[in-house]
Amino acid sequence: MLRRRLNRLFGGDERRVESRTINVGHRSGSPNEAIIPPKFCDNRIVSSKYTVWNFLPKNLFEQFRRIANFYFLIIFLVQVIVDTPTSPVTSGLPLFFVITVTAIKQGYEDWLRHKADNEVNKYPVTVLEDGRRIRKESEKIKVGDVVEVEEDETFPCDLILLQSSRDDDTCFVTTASLDGESNHKTHYTVPDTERNLESLNATIECEEPQPDLYKFVGRMHIYTNNQEPAVRSLGPENLLLKGATLKNTQKIYGVAVYSGMETKMALNYQGKSQKRSAVEKSINAFLLVYLCILVSKALVCTTLKYVWQSKPGQDEPWYNEKTQKEKDTNLYLKMFTDFLSFMVLFNFIIPVSMYVTVEMQKFLGSFFITWDKDFFDPEIKEGALVNTSDLNEELGQVEYVFTDKTGTLTQNNMEFIECCIDGFQYKYQDARSELDGFCVTDGPVNKLQQKAGREREELFLRALCLCHTVQVKESPEQAQDQVDGLTDQVDDLEVDGEVPYPSQEQRSFIASSPDEVALVKGAMRYGFTFLGLESKSMKILNRNNGVEMYELLHVLNFDPVRRRMSVIVRSKSGDTLLFCKGADSSIFPRVRQEEVERIRMHVERNATEGYRTLCVAYKCLSAEEYAQADEGLREARLALQNREEKLMAVYNQVETGMSLIGATAVEDRLQEEAAETMEALQGAGMKVWVLTGDKMETAKSTCYACRLFQRNTELLELTVRTLEDGGRRREERLHDLLNEYHKKAVQDAPPAKAGVTRSWSSANQDYGFIIDGATLSMVLNSSSESNSSRYKNLFLQICQNCTAVLCCRMAPLQKAQIVKMVKNSKGSPITLSIGDGANDVSMILEAHVGIGIKGKEGRQAVRNSDYAIPKLKHLKKLLLAHGHLYYVRIAHLVQYFFYKNLCFILPQFLYQFFCGYSQQPLYDAAYLTMYNICFTSMPILAYSLLEQHICIEVLLDNATLYREIAKNATLRWRPFLYWTLLGVFHGLLFFFGVRYLFSNPALQDNGQVFGNWSYGTIVFTVLVFTVTLKLALDTRHWTWINHFVIWGSLAFYVFFSFFWGGIIWPFLSQQRLYFVFANMLSSVSAWLVIILLILLSLLPEILLVVFRKPRGPNARQKELVQSSVGGHQSPRSSARPLLMRTFSDESNTVI
Repeated sequence: MLRRRLNRLFGGDERRVESRTINVGHRSGSPNEAIIPPKFCDNRIVSSKYTVWNFLPKNLFEQFRRIANFYFLIIFLVQVIVDTPTSPVTSGLPLFFVITVTAIKQGYEDWLRHKADNEVNKYPVTVLEDGRRIRKESEKIKVGDVVEVEEDETFPCDLILLQSSRDDDTCFVTTASLDGESNHKTHYTVPDTERNLESLNATIECEEPQPDLYKFVGRMHIYTNNQEPAVRSLGPENLLLKGATLKNTQKIYGVAVYSGMETKMALNYQGKSQKRSAVEKSINAFLLVYLCILVSKALVCTTLKYVWQSKPGQDEPWYNEKTQKEKDTNLYLKMFTDFLSFMVLFNFIIPVSMYVTVEMQKFLGSFFITWDKDFFDPEIKEGALVNTSDLNEELGQVEYVFTDKTGTLTQNNMEFIECCIDGFQYKYQDARSELDGFCVTDGPVNKLQQKAGREREELFLRALCLCHTVQVKESPEQAQDQVDGLTDQVDDLEVDGEVPYPSQEQRSFIASSPDEVALVKGAMRYGFTFLGLESKSMKILNRNNGVEMYELLHVLNFDPVRRRMSVIVRSKSGDTLLFCKGADSSIFPRVRQEEVERIRMHVERNATEGYRTLCVAYKCLSAEEYAQADEGLREARLALQNREEKLMAVYNQVETGMSLIGATAVEDRLQEEAAETMEALQGAGMKVWVLTGDKMETAKSTCYACRLFQRNTELLELTVRTLEDGGRRREERLHDLLNEYHKKAVQDAPPAKAGVTRSWSSANQDYGFIIDGATLSMVLNSSSESNSSRYKNLFLQICQNCTAVLCCRMAPLQKAQIVKMVKNSKGSPITLSIGDGANDVSMILEAHVGIGIKGKEGRQAVRNSDYAIPKLKHLKKLLLAHGHLYYVRIAHLVQYFFYKNLCFILPQFLYQFFCGYSQQPLYDAAYLTMYNICFTSMPILAYSLLEQHICIEVLLDNATLYREIAKNATLRWRPFLYWTLLGVFHGLLFFFGVRYLFSNPALQDNGQVFGNWSYGTIVFTVLVFTVTLKLALDTRHWTWINHFVIWGSLAFYVFFSFFWGGIIWPFLSQQRLYFVFANMLSSVSAWLVIILLILLSLLPEILLVVFRKPRGPNARQKELVQSSVGGHQSPRSSARPLLMRTFSDESNTVI
């Protein structure tokens, strides 16, 4: 061992991967070798972000990295340092509010993480030390400790299984908390370990921690009585992962190999890259415009101040002489400080509280998705899940949908349909079959073939019963011997050659893939029943009720690259057989070609009908062949480096020269309402791309079933088959086909109308595009760089002009490449990926929005998604209703915030022209501080959470409404300009309307005049009432919450103004508003001008809504509702009566 360490240290073994050596039970493996205690991390799990000591500095640093927060911090510091017209409190308090709210939210979330960590770290576990069982906390486990785990307990760290209470040295595990798979997985003890673990002397050499849940490479050296140590290979089947749960096994012992933050579970919970929505980009652009307006205002006021003061007598009037310090100040420094003072005075045009409101809207709004009862699935008893609330509005902007096929468009619920043996079709009907001739043939069969068919039938059915990794799940009360029990059932049931079909329902199977269970159940229909695996022996019950035993020698596991799996078994007669099943593309090249033609026709026909097909082959291994394969497999499994590649080489060597027996057809039914959902998405203007690893024929039939392809759709196929048709080099053929398809679909196509995705008339031709993985690699990775770029552009243009695109035989990485290519194309369209399996994770992470389906292929997709839904059909409501409403709400929120702040600060700017540019504030400091925090924040938050400008039923019934908001329609420059001009109009009206009132010198009964604080208070009162009532006018969906916050905010403003001005506050050095508000309301003229200005401000909008011709989604909704209910009140409106606004033309139809 020392030599190995020195070799590694001085480069004697450069090719060795990083590995660790662990002493089991902290005992030295060799008596002559001293233990050097290795330094591994402890078993504490730390998912929290902060500690008590670093929370404040770390959180503040993260918050001030946001540009808006940093900007307001600078403004606050300027107010503190420079003599500015407003108190530092005016900008400091809103900033403090924003920082505090965010810090509390993040601190609370981190406290929950600390709490969860403590529950895990303090969990009591049992550890074997010097032959004694010691209870200790989970966090105190060290690498090398031997840990005892009992049934239904979770594993406290990653363990190598040393001993199990089961007789067959296995244990069952569920990994639902890791990948969502609730089926029982079988794990095996390390062979030849001693039953007495106290006397076990062993070392484990394994790879350094890495996050792949399904990969583990290591070996165990077992030392006995000074003999040469025995070496045993370790793989994923020996590794018990932290977070998994022990099932159907009383007790196990395992040695800790990875602990704490080095466990695979901890490595898999690394944070995902942060996704940002398009709305945030719009906000940043608008902020830039308003920042320019702010700087322009400050520059104008600074310039005009010095122009005005340059006139004689204006700079230093007799009543306000300069001090000596002011006279000595540098002119340019004074100009700069004046500029900063104006910046501070006008800085409220930048809405800092908007960020908090947007965050709260997203966070609270996400609960509406979670609470939606329509998303609840009674089968799995779960609803929708929101992992990322930052992207709610992005759901309303999707242009491209990339979907997986198996488990997403289909149910991943496999049913055995038929099989083909030696070219003869076997279709299961009515649970009956004849023993000699239960086949339906496509051609004449002579009597000699019938006898041969019988033998081949049994060989094929044995292959189905043996070539899998299925486990038989026994019910708890089934204590009697499974073979005798099942044989009795068969004897009772089988009459006149009937297949023992009911036994299928009395036995349940566990497998990692639904395909395998379907094939084993299919074999049961024809008389061959798999009884289970006991001590490396596989038992099957044949048609004659005889139990056949096969010794399982090796399993050549399935992987997506080989697309096949094999088993090597030995029969009682001593024959060594290899059975292999897999995709036709991987089996056909490895069997005799004369056998292929008999099967190919059936495989292609089944694929065209939409069935999943697998081919089955076998091979008799001679003693020499098996010995060579056995040695190669054992050597490869002991390798620490490149184990996968070495195993693959042995697999490929063994799986050659096989004999093809037949093929199977398994049906994977469409998801509930899959066709309706796809049709709705296309009607909403979205392009749907199907990305699947399945065969082209199967995927194509699924696309037809989902109505992505119509019968009149012309399919443009770019696959290996079409590239080989021309007889020329593939590269040349690819070039020609791309140009031909581009001319047909792009150049010769009539210009599409805006928003139209499918022409339902026969005038325009619809195109569908099909490409496979091999051809996509040629397109993306052409030999010439210039060709690759050109091919990619042509491919993209063709796809964008097709109604639907099918990409088949895709590797997971290729799925992500396609999403990335579309995402980065011209216009940067918003993409959405939806899938249910681990192979979809890459495209889910790559897309702007990732949706996981809580399917049967584990929960990796759900864990890595932004949103998770139980079924595909829920995607329709998620996008067309929730997405649409979230986008409209947040777009209105952003525009409204800029509008109300422009209304707020424009009078302040105009006031400078009448006060000698002296930086005199128009509003009191309390109003400046409270305007965005209290007086106007709650109504817009309630609006942005509850507004339904069109009711959900109408949005779902009319998918075309989704197009109205496509491409960020509501947050473009035109609506932004409208809101800005509206803010300018209202700001001018407020200021000059009140100034016109003040042209009358006596506004009170006693002849006294109002002062400048009364002027500002009247303007502020008109402002608060106008912007709040403007929001009330825009509200279409009234609830008690809207009423409460709108009228409550106005009442609070009035109450606060009386309260603030009615008391002498001891902490204020000067009280500008003392009795100003009450005094103002004593004037009838003030009342008149306030009411008149509010009405004048809102009158144009009221007239516009009343007299304009109805158009857009609201008018379409009106027509839809009237046509659907025949002019009567809609069912929903009668069920949920709501107070509707009478100002709008939609008031009688929109709920």
